[in-house]
Amino acid sequence: MIKRTLFFGNKASLTTKNEQLVIKTDLKETTIPIEDIGYVVIEHPETFVSIPLLTKLNANNVAVILCDDKHMPVSMMLNLNGHYLQQELFSQQIQATEPLKKQLWQQTVKSKISNQAHLLELTGKNQHPLNHYASKVLSGDSDNREGVAAAYYWKNLFDFDFTRERNGIFPNLFLNYGYIVLRAAVARAITGSGLLPTLGIHHHNRYNAFCLADDIMEPYRPLVDAKVLNILQKYDERELTTPIKAELLQVLTQTVYFEDRESPLMVAINLTANSLQQCYAGKVRKLLYPQLWN
Repeated sequence: MIKRTLFFGNKASLTTKNEQLVIKTDLKETTIPIEDIGYVVIEHPETFVSIPLLTKLNANNVAVILCDDKHMPVSMMLNLNGHYLQQELFSQQIQATEPLKKQLWQQTVKSKISNQAHLLELTGKNQHPLNHYASKVLSGDSDNREGVAAAYYWKNLFDFDFTRERNGIFPNLFLNYGYIVLRAAVARAITGSGLLPTLGIHHHNRYNAFCLADDIMEPYRPLVDAKVLNILQKYDERELTTPIKAELLQVLTQTVYFEDRESPLMVAINLTANSLQQCYAGKVRKLLYPQLWN
């Protein structure tokens, strides 16, 4: 089932009654079944959220995303007790060997570069260098094919000079917003699979609580890039307006493609997280990543 994404850009009161999210504004009152919700994005600083509601959202593995005074997502509330074998799965994750993590990172980088190549092909750009880089990724990506591929990708993706920087000029802000939303979705899937989002297979940062989410989201990033390309065609706008945020949130419902099925992104991320759990348990050796386009 595709879970709903709720965005609160205006002042509202959020409470709960009879397993429903109750939304009260100056104009009306509405209710939504909590079991239908996957993500709640709260942007307005005067939004009221009751503790009983937060508890129920957590119990249903709903990712609650809070924004700062610049309207950018800055924090997430996630359920860390989302699986009945929690301790066993944590132990397997902690004990994962370095060779296994290097193999998993190799698969992740190959999938990311392949999806970047596919997006370049869809936009009429030369993708052949990226296909070559993807075929040469070593265990642990020891010679940094990811970085080499990224330099080519960002140079060719847009029809104007662009440098990908976290605090860079337009349209970096659009990319940042989309990546933060994607990161929240991946973190939600990871915790729902009984894993710790802090312990990465490649990313390691003592100040980063979501290293594993940053790892697993990598092959999915081109979906955000494609959405930003689409936004640039539809809007003559350089500011992160509410309609553009709504467009970026739509990434979570986009269809992606596995060998034997197609799947909404929300479901696909869960499949990827579950396959990672199985890798840690020694049951499989391959992470399940989709093609982003058919």
